[in-house]
Amino acid sequence: MQQTGKFLIIAGIVLIIAGLIVYFAGNKLTWLGHLPGDIRVEKENVRFYFPITTMIILSLVLSAIVYLVRKFF
Repeated sequence: MQQTGKFLIIAGIVLIIAGLIVYFAGNKLTWLGHLPGDIRVEKENVRFYFPITTMIILSLVLSAIVYLVRKFF
């Protein structure tokens, strides 16, 4: 149970930090989701948006962060 508690505390801290970044730097992150390679289809009654490039970049960044955290801690 202690391991689960530690995980929940760390996850909460990460969510708070992510929320603060979006809150204070949200207007500077407008490029996120509008990268080349993001699929966007807009027709009369249908909008389809699949941010594949953005998801790949976020996955790489998060993987690097997790790797560094595991390596140093």
